[in-house]
Amino acid sequence: MSFSVGSLVLARGREWVVLPESSDKILRLKPLGGTDIEIASILTQIEKVEPAEFEPPDPAKAGDARSARLLRDAVRLGFRSSAGPFRSLGSIAVEPRPYQLVPLLMALRQNPVRLLIADDVGIGKTVESALVAKELLARGEAEQLCVLCPPHLAEQWQVELVTKFNMEAVLVLPSTVARLESQCTPGESVFERFPVTIVSLDYIKQERRRDDFLRGCPNLIIVDEAHTCTQSGQSSQLRYQLLKQLSAKPDRNIILVTATPHSGNEQSFRSLLSLLRPEFADLPEELSGDQNRTHREKLATHFVQRRRGDVSKHFIEDTPFPARLDSEVQYKLHPEFRELLDKALVYAKGVITDSSGTKFQQRIRWWSALAMLRSISSSPAAAAATLRARAATADEETLPDIEDLGRKSLMDLNEAETAEGFDVSPGADSEAAETPGKRTLNELAKLADKLRGEKDHKLQTLSKLLKELLKEGKSPIVFCKYIATAEYLAEELRKTMGRSTEIACVTGQLPHDEREERVLALANFESRVLVCTDCLSEGINLQEVFDTVIHADLAWSPTRHEQREGRVDRFNQKSKTVKVVTLYGENNPVDGIVFQILLRKHKTIYSSLGISVPVPVNSEKVLEAIFEALLMRGEKDLQPSLFSGVEFEEQKALNVQWDRAAEREKRNRAIFAQNAIKVEEVAAELEEVRQALGSPLELERFVRESIKLSGGKIEDRPVFELDLAEAPRALRDAVDIAKPVKATFQMPAPRGTHLLSRTSRLVEGISTYVLDSALSGEESAIARRCGVTATNAVSEMTTLLVLRFRFQIISSKHEMLAEDAVIIGFKGMPSEPTWLKPEEAEPLLAAPSTGNLAPEMVRHLLTQVINDKDALRKPLRELAEMRAEKVLASHRRVRKAFDGTIVAREVKVQGEPDILGLYILMPFGGSR
Repeated sequence: MSFSVGSLVLARGREWVVLPESSDKILRLKPLGGTDIEIASILTQIEKVEPAEFEPPDPAKAGDARSARLLRDAVRLGFRSSAGPFRSLGSIAVEPRPYQLVPLLMALRQNPVRLLIADDVGIGKTVESALVAKELLARGEAEQLCVLCPPHLAEQWQVELVTKFNMEAVLVLPSTVARLESQCTPGESVFERFPVTIVSLDYIKQERRRDDFLRGCPNLIIVDEAHTCTQSGQSSQLRYQLLKQLSAKPDRNIILVTATPHSGNEQSFRSLLSLLRPEFADLPEELSGDQNRTHREKLATHFVQRRRGDVSKHFIEDTPFPARLDSEVQYKLHPEFRELLDKALVYAKGVITDSSGTKFQQRIRWWSALAMLRSISSSPAAAAATLRARAATADEETLPDIEDLGRKSLMDLNEAETAEGFDVSPGADSEAAETPGKRTLNELAKLADKLRGEKDHKLQTLSKLLKELLKEGKSPIVFCKYIATAEYLAEELRKTMGRSTEIACVTGQLPHDEREERVLALANFESRVLVCTDCLSEGINLQEVFDTVIHADLAWSPTRHEQREGRVDRFNQKSKTVKVVTLYGENNPVDGIVFQILLRKHKTIYSSLGISVPVPVNSEKVLEAIFEALLMRGEKDLQPSLFSGVEFEEQKALNVQWDRAAEREKRNRAIFAQNAIKVEEVAAELEEVRQALGSPLELERFVRESIKLSGGKIEDRPVFELDLAEAPRALRDAVDIAKPVKATFQMPAPRGTHLLSRTSRLVEGISTYVLDSALSGEESAIARRCGVTATNAVSEMTTLLVLRFRFQIISSKHEMLAEDAVIIGFKGMPSEPTWLKPEEAEPLLAAPSTGNLAPEMVRHLLTQVINDKDALRKPLRELAEMRAEKVLASHRRVRKAFDGTIVAREVKVQGEPDILGLYILMPFGGSR
């Protein structure tokens, strides 16, 4: 006997639904009301499979209004394959905002998917890209996923995927690959073995690993920080070559993610675009004007780039982005600190004017001198540590290496191949140990030691600033460049801030897990300060705990400042305002150069245009030229001409180039903000999904009621203990909990705490137990399939039906089985129903009881309606066909390709609608 997709069958003592992957000989079956984990294959020649019919509710097992709501919620929370156009939303824990669906809509109109998501920092690019990937996997258009990212972001991706998208991912890093390979069969790749992998770009780009990756790489990849994968620089070139080979496979889906797609280098930007389509490498630099309309339209099908203003202006749903308040705070160096800096300048000048040695040695001395000046500007602790150290670059082998390392590290251009790469203290002159310079450096270090505390005016100004901010109720983060500075500031601030304020320090010396634990632990203190290095400028979101950023050390790249601020100034920030304070020494020439040339210019552009524009690529060379002037000629000669544009032509050219880039960026963002996608469509699709799946508040209500009614214990607190010791054994087995656990409904969940989202095993187990016990008619079931409520919410007998439909969705690519649940209602008897409007039925399910009915009356009413249910067969079938047409229209609207091709072809109703629940409302004590 052959069975159609979606039909009910009886096998192994339970009812199943036939899935599309079935054949005449092998049936792929999912238990009725079960989960994807329970899907099984049955060989029909060996095991008996019979047609089944969904049984109507039993009048003898009636419940009340609350048990009806529990059944409805259990059905919604159990859905994983909804009939709506977004198949994956039932299996994710995060509720996307309407604007976050725009990249998904773009992706569903492509084949294959090639997207560049370049939204501003804090809008939610991780959610947007993972949402696209989850949808492709749910539709069967991709079987596996690989995320390529910098190594310091790998753990964050792993946490995001499992907590928000219900995807267990393994990390492919130098420290994990041997263990993962031990689980593979001979000849099997790690990337073939594990469905979801997160791979370090810098690990996999090497030639000896690249070939294995290219052979086993899935047809769906996300590339985070994609701007580091262009044709610029040796390291970046290797990444680009890897992605170029991956993109050469025509059916591979590629999602590129970056907040800074354009670094100021047109060639690099075009190389990034060529990963989407090879012809994009030859796009004109200027895309505005009628003559470039075709180019814009083609690129716009692959490229989305929005600032916060785009999101707030074009999407009707409120988006909680905070307002940013920028300020600058100056301090004046203590005379003795200024004396130290002057002596260091004299020493540095002597070092870089020393013509002895090879060119390689001379460049080491140059970068070491610059590093020394920067560390002295940071803090006495960093100054002392650097002045006593040997150069970290002393063991480099080639001149290009030392130039590349020095420029990236000192100018904050490093791509952070390790988290520690953000904040290690650089060494001093590499020859100091063997030359008289060692004595000078040690003397300078002793001077630095004496400047701790009261003579450190940066520390004193920072302490005063923090007290003011804490008095306002703010929770600040203090960013530093060096480990020594962060530890010193934290130690000194503990002395001045008092015991009422908790101060924590986080640097790259801490393992990633401990960093998170230390940050989350601060949330328990009302008055808190976090002092950290740039190891926290990427890879962890801090908006839940902090609302203020202080740049205690100036980054020598505006992008790094933006990354710091983006940890706090982002979507879901609890505070309505985020304060950003830039601290700098007004009589410190090192701070002055960086602040005036780079940071203030960057802020000016951001304030006037509302967009962040990357510094043109030659900015570090301009800084080098001006620092060289500082060291070669001295500050007195430098200051009068520093900003005149006469002597420093490099600076003047930089400003002109930067202004042009800003104008171009402004035009491009207007073009690629995807405002043509109708807001109403996005909001309507999302609202339909929300209605089908339920809200977070409904989820929490369902879980709390289910636990309490089942005999379990659950505390009414944000983080609570969940104890199921007294609950039925079937519930404990369903959730797989043997002892009390800590749990919460709020993200992010503290370490060791279960997050109760719709995709968590706990919630899935509870909803499965509630639904299964109701369908099987168990006496202990807390949800019941039928009931009668006396209420004054109706004026005549009204029946509500909780229906489940099954649809076969046929597209040009494959077939899918989907479920849909609705609540409908009618007045009178089934033989002569007066149907309620759809929006009238749902609220009645929560109608309060205003009286009691005798059990005999309840059983009689239910028996009457259930015995007459065959009269509903035709109208319910017609309703199912109408729902199928609506589902088809929705799929076609969403999946209409950019070339006009329609992907969704047909939606078929499978079997008769299941009457999951039947509830009668009887008028009592008055009318509506």
